[in-house]
Amino acid sequence: MFFFFFFFVCICNFSLADVGTASLYNPPYTPTACYGSVASQFPSSNLFAAAGEGIWDNGASCGRQYLVRCISAAVSNTCIPGQTIQVKIVDRAQTSVSRPTREGVTIVLSNTAFGTIGNPPATSMNIEIQQ
Repeated sequence: MFFFFFFFVCICNFSLADVGTASLYNPPYTPTACYGSVASQFPSSNLFAAAGEGIWDNGASCGRQYLVRCISAAVSNTCIPGQTIQVKIVDRAQTSVSRPTREGVTIVLSNTAFGTIGNPPATSMNIEIQQ
């Protein structure tokens, strides 16, 4: 019985993640669509992101935290195995000051966030994302 319960919990936990795409954007990061030019909006880790239209939700995504993991990319050896990061949404990709490296993505990661889960020269990747 315990095994069945454990297996069920594991299956349900994995089903909460979605698959999407991520790209990269560079400074300047302010002003943002969520918090303008307030410096305290950025986490000290610099792991933050701009929301693509699929998660923007008319601004309701501002401040949300997402777990992001690289799962594949067109450029081989892009993904850093075993790396999952938590990012905070501070901006909207469509209106960000610095344009994303690829349009129509799920999320646009800061330089630090992108570099934590992916290697250059890639500027986009397929990701697993979970709120």
